[in-house]
Amino acid sequence: MCAREGVTLDEIDLSDLDFWAQPPDVIEGALLTLRRERPVAHFDERDLRDRSPHMPPPGPGYWAVTRYADLAYASRHPEVFRSGAGAVSIIDLPEEMIEYFSGMISTDNPRHARLRRIVGTAFSPRRVSAVERQVRDGARAIVDRICERGSGDFVTDVAAQLPLSVICDMMGIPEDARDTVLRCSNVILSEGDEEYVARGVDPIEAFMQAGAELTALMNEIGEQRLAHPADDLTTALVTTNVDGESLTHAELASFFVLLVVAGNETTRNAIAHGLCLLTEHPRERARWQLDLDGVTPTAVDEIVRYASPVTWMRRTVAMPVELGGQQLDVGDKVLLFYRSANRDEAVFEDPFAFDVRRAPNPHVGFGAAGPHFCLGAHLARQEVGVMWRELLTRLPDIHATAPAQRLRSSFVNGIKHLPCEWTPRGAAQIASG
Repeated sequence: MCAREGVTLDEIDLSDLDFWAQPPDVIEGALLTLRRERPVAHFDERDLRDRSPHMPPPGPGYWAVTRYADLAYASRHPEVFRSGAGAVSIIDLPEEMIEYFSGMISTDNPRHARLRRIVGTAFSPRRVSAVERQVRDGARAIVDRICERGSGDFVTDVAAQLPLSVICDMMGIPEDARDTVLRCSNVILSEGDEEYVARGVDPIEAFMQAGAELTALMNEIGEQRLAHPADDLTTALVTTNVDGESLTHAELASFFVLLVVAGNETTRNAIAHGLCLLTEHPRERARWQLDLDGVTPTAVDEIVRYASPVTWMRRTVAMPVELGGQQLDVGDKVLLFYRSANRDEAVFEDPFAFDVRRAPNPHVGFGAAGPHFCLGAHLARQEVGVMWRELLTRLPDIHATAPAQRLRSSFVNGIKHLPCEWTPRGAAQIASG
């Protein structure tokens, strides 16, 4: 894909959902124009009161940061560019909604450092090793289930299955609750997409209900683990104590919501974008298949760079600062556009090319360097890599057969459905080669 140039500044409105529903090359062309002509650009906020009476009037707007260097600077200076007012929403959400839907990523130090220290301690080497086995077993089971069919929906049959099963296994979520987890995470990240929030339903009420369901589930399991510890991450989280501190029930529930939403949705979208990219670039697929061991690490990072599953994160300015030649004042909202930074010509050679051997690849698909770099980046890389190794080995000709049906969202570069086909093969046939 190449960016479709010729988009003028006056034609660009990053707040309009119709903008994000355009073909990817049009979107990339607009971001290219911003990087070149107005790298820190102001946009008005959408008036969302027609969707929900709970929505406040539009705020003062936000500054869109589209160049890699400016985004990296903001990420390295959390004392200036704060996350506590809400990292995943342009509008200022009520505090209880911030706690539901973004938790740790919408906090600043010292609370952020405390939460990250407690959660990080729970990810012991033994636990990480156990998760690696779960990822391999999960990917194998997914291919076992579909291999004889020859066609399907790649998102629902493959991409959504692995991260959901891994996270639920990690947390000890029972099988009969997993459909609820998937449904609620879809609603929370839907940005009101009518497939997940029906027309006429108040999206704020739908988001709050989904968050409440996940919170209630985690509170129940957390209480069970306190009374009857098990070998899972929930037990580790409710029993971990660092310097006399542990997670509160609210913090545990908030972390679970963050894990199932961020860990599930973004990883599944990276896996799904992988099929689009490998279908569009058969030579790159062949390069990967010829050297699975050598190419998988770079291919995974290239998929994440190219897909940029999370389009942006918000920060709020805490003190006057100049960024990208623009003076910013206290209280200004800033959106860090990772998707744009991952195509920055100043950083990436031939940035619109998909290259499974790209190295170096300092993408910001997991966030830029700083305190909010994704805690689950290692697990996400592992899931994408293992899933695609399994597919390229056992269903080597799997390919998309129609354009992806994309999520109508400015925040998540999501794929809802993706028809695909492959040569049917029995599990025994695959095992025997």
